[in-house]
Amino acid sequence: MLAASKPRYRVDLVSLQAVCEANFARLSQLMPDMASQDERRILLDVPEASQQSLVMRVLERCPYTTSLQLRHERRHDWLAPPSMEVRLYHDVNMAEVVAAYNRRRFRGVYPYPNEQMLQPDEKYQLNHFLGEWLGYCQRHGLSSQTLVLGR
Repeated sequence: MLAASKPRYRVDLVSLQAVCEANFARLSQLMPDMASQDERRILLDVPEASQQSLVMRVLERCPYTTSLQLRHERRHDWLAPPSMEVRLYHDVNMAEVVAAYNRRRFRGVYPYPNEQMLQPDEKYQLNHFLGEWLGYCQRHGLSSQTLVLGR
């Protein structure tokens, strides 16, 4: 008797686009002046003793895209905190992770298992994680700059 093979993973493009659209909206709220502002630091109000912040830095501005580096900073870190590069596409209001943990350009699907130990839906998972991270920063962030909402 042969074991039933697991169905091959297929990209859920609608879900991936929805996550990327939500991330664009979150980033636009957290850094509303990214067209002119080069960096923004948001302190996180967390009950832990160490000071933590999200640092968003513009790497590149083009007519239809902006590339940001997002870095989580903590004092006395023994574990490397999250850091990723995100590209915002202004014409379609989407933001996607283009680099994380020393890798660039993620494919939509990876065979599994693979040498890099990437999940079949690695691209979706990275963008979903970005959404959770930004949502956390929206809920617990304190900025010294006034945020203007409703633009």
